[in-house]
Amino acid sequence: MTIMIRRTFLILPALGKKRETNLWREGILDWEDFRSTARIKGIGAAKKSEMDLLLARADSSLAAKQSEYFCRILPSVEHWRMLDNFWEDVAYLDIETSGRSRYAEVTVVGIYTKGQMISLVKGQDLNFQNLAAALKDAKMLVTFNGSSFDLPILEYHFPFAVPKVPHCDLRHACRRAGYSGGLKSIEKQMGLLREREVEYMTGEEAVYLWHAWQRSHSKNALNLLLKYNEEDVMNLEPIAHKTYRLLEQQLLEEAKI
Repeated sequence: MTIMIRRTFLILPALGKKRETNLWREGILDWEDFRSTARIKGIGAAKKSEMDLLLARADSSLAAKQSEYFCRILPSVEHWRMLDNFWEDVAYLDIETSGRSRYAEVTVVGIYTKGQMISLVKGQDLNFQNLAAALKDAKMLVTFNGSSFDLPILEYHFPFAVPKVPHCDLRHACRRAGYSGGLKSIEKQMGLLREREVEYMTGEEAVYLWHAWQRSHSKNALNLLLKYNEEDVMNLEPIAHKTYRLLEQQLLEEAKI
């Protein structure tokens, strides 16, 4: 089955979702179909040649795993379309802070990538070098509400540590897929369970645990905070897989493919 990004024509200038859907309905289902079709209704010969070149460049960038190229040509709300090509190179990310403002301290950064969970803690190993090293091989980022919270805060405190690669914010993707509410609500809707010790914890309690660790160096408080963050991070992977399949199915059903 053709992966979703190769079906995507939104990377072409002045070509929107309606025109993309019409191309699919006309039997032009992917980049190869587009380039091998001599004439396409509504697209002049000169414009078609330009688009063919753009698709060839996109194809070579995809083959070389140069995902950052697509940040410039694909609308951010459609970055989810790239997931099926980069599952093995996704970094799932979630942060904890000492408060809710963008100027609050980053206390924990949790990253799950290539089957490994990485937890970076303020005052121990959370710094620019370690954060950049943990993300250096990521071709995509997946967060929940990261476009409004996690990524701006990390950029403020650790400028340029996070790579400029495609980012799927599951808060918005899940809403499009028919799921509403916060991360924990969506986990329950999808049948995902948390460990009992952190099942009912909230972000406010995570802040409290950090302050408890700061005040008394309670290892129990820190370990519970890290466990809470780990659950946040690890659950992003199954949510991303399910949401991708639902959004892909929606698009193809709308086009009657």
